[in-house]
Amino acid sequence: MEYTEKTLKTEDIYNGNIIKVQKQTVSLPNGKEATRDIVLHPGASVVIPINEKGELYLVKQFRKPLDITTLELPAGKLDSAEEDPKICAERELMEETGLRAGKIEHLISIHTTPGFCNEVIHMYTATELTQGEACADEDEFLDVEKIHVSELVDMILSHKITDAKTIIGILMAEKIIKGNK
Repeated sequence: MEYTEKTLKTEDIYNGNIIKVQKQTVSLPNGKEATRDIVLHPGASVVIPINEKGELYLVKQFRKPLDITTLELPAGKLDSAEEDPKICAERELMEETGLRAGKIEHLISIHTTPGFCNEVIHMYTATELTQGEACADEDEFLDVEKIHVSELVDMILSHKITDAKTIIGILMAEKIIKGNK
């Protein structure tokens, strides 16, 4: 059976700074029609900065949608759909932590919430790190923390870290540090 849905009609609902929302009318595989609310996002990059001691650098910041302070890997949205995700990763690493990577490698790309959003996050490892000056955006307020990967895994299991991209990145970093990748 073919599981694709053909778009019959698209209605723009909202066009904001980060996302665009559309209501799409689709034809289902059984011939019936349905509507889909779709969030369009330019994509993002996340960086897993790993030092030689098995420590990762994360940023602590307030997240208004959750009304809590979170601990996350450095990340940011692509400036445009055409921006090279690696360039975005290098920029976000420097802006948020002040770190530069001697070596930055693509690890994996993930779909964050495919049920309603087209966002793809490109995940990179950053090693051979050197410290520089952080220069966060004027609307970003964050602190940088350096934590050993084993402690970070414990923080995931005790629900202190709940951000999905950060959880994936930490678990991938653990495998890399243990030599399983």
